[in-house]
Amino acid sequence: MRLEVICQDRMGLTRELLDLLVLQNIDLEGIEISPNRNIYLRFAQIDTTTFQLLMTEIRRIRGVKDVKMVSFMPSEHEKKLLLTLLNTFPDPIFSVNAKAHIELANSAMLKLFAIDNNQLKEKKFNQLINHSRLAKLLEQNNLQSYSEQVVIKGNKYLLQVTPINNQKATGSIENAGAIILLKVLPAEQQYQADKIAAADSFAHIIAVSPKMSQLVEDLKKIALLDEPLLLVGETGTGKDILAKACHLQSIKGDKPFLGLNCASMPEDVVENELFGYAAGAYPNAIEAKKGFFEQANGGTVLLDEIGEMSPQMQIKLLRFLNDGTFRRVGEEQEVKVDVRVICATQKNLLELVEKGQFRQDLYYRLHVLTVNLPPLRERQADIIPLTVEFVRQFSQEPGIEKPKLSSKLGHYLAGYHWPGNVRQLRNVLYQALIQLAGRELTPQDIHLPDLKDISLFSADQLNGTLDELTKHFEASILARLYQDYPSTRKLAKRLNVSHTAIANKLREYGLSHKKESEGE
Repeated sequence: MRLEVICQDRMGLTRELLDLLVLQNIDLEGIEISPNRNIYLRFAQIDTTTFQLLMTEIRRIRGVKDVKMVSFMPSEHEKKLLLTLLNTFPDPIFSVNAKAHIELANSAMLKLFAIDNNQLKEKKFNQLINHSRLAKLLEQNNLQSYSEQVVIKGNKYLLQVTPINNQKATGSIENAGAIILLKVLPAEQQYQADKIAAADSFAHIIAVSPKMSQLVEDLKKIALLDEPLLLVGETGTGKDILAKACHLQSIKGDKPFLGLNCASMPEDVVENELFGYAAGAYPNAIEAKKGFFEQANGGTVLLDEIGEMSPQMQIKLLRFLNDGTFRRVGEEQEVKVDVRVICATQKNLLELVEKGQFRQDLYYRLHVLTVNLPPLRERQADIIPLTVEFVRQFSQEPGIEKPKLSSKLGHYLAGYHWPGNVRQLRNVLYQALIQLAGRELTPQDIHLPDLKDISLFSADQLNGTLDELTKHFEASILARLYQDYPSTRKLAKRLNVSHTAIANKLREYGLSHKKESEGE
């Protein structure tokens, strides 16, 4: 029940109203005061006798002019008006809070993602739309309105972001969230975008160096085939980006492209995600779920870190690769789909086969088309072009101005061995740009681990005695692994040696991050 108390603006009147509710054992659910100082009360349904007594007692309070029942509290009325207004929009529109959680959405948004309001409030923005950058932008207090193109369920939309700002008592501005509008691009614009993408999906790949240039040319031919493709390369070399380019270049390019990281999920979750499950397969499985292979029917599925896949899942994947059929979990019926599988790994699968950790028959089934991606240190001619492109991309973000690149930057970046490859270069540049004070990006603005210019062991570094070469190789191994195990204890455990031994080695080769502070 909801009441509007029309009254004078008198101190203590609200307290008397609350005391009256307590005396009548009425549990208050909400209270609001309108701009004209009327008081609104919301409480559970009460019997007629209690209600009549309550109305009489309220009217006896000094300063109360009248009291009447209403259908909505002011905030409820405003929300209903807002939702009605939003639902008149033909385009999806919704709001997110400062943590990128969805709070309010119109019917077009719910229809686009085939969910209801209850499901929507459990979602974060990037669970529905692949746009992880928005969460970072919301953390900035100078978020400005902007727009960009995104792809949702195969259709291209113009995503327009309008920030919701709150002004603090100090005068500073903080982001309280954003309003997001999705406008479908006109058919002509969609056609032109699709035409450009289909012409050469590798056009955005930086490939100046001979190794990378040749690799791209090879992948353009391989992309037209339908056999499984295996991409082998260190972490951060761009396996997922090249896999997507191969998909877009293929005859399946207009169909779905889905990716799953086999290393980040337990075996049963991987099975559910790939093959789906029948209704009733699990206690909470009320409805059947289609797996990636069904969802991507006619398209491509990327299996990242295939070397981490469990033996049982390897058997099921091999069977699927042989005839394109599988069974959902908890179901006997065979499902047949047409999906190209692209696998990626940073491990040597042949070594895993020899150790009995990877099935030999699956290895040879995947080894039909194998491409080895060069690490960034072996494609130095691409470092500056990549830097230019990343700086251009980041400079489009609010609050980041495009700087001039120092002439010394190329030599400095080329002298580093980049254990994290292109991903590490991208992250390093982003960190430098958001902290940049001047208008020129110099080597002093780039913060790299202090590795004393130690590079990886290669054939052109064979000068010196055996002892010198052994030390150089040892230093190279420590330099590489220290990036993934950034503490002496973690690194010692990884190499199965004592913590003291690793600490001494890191100091000997100048690899310790704490070296300077220890010397103070």
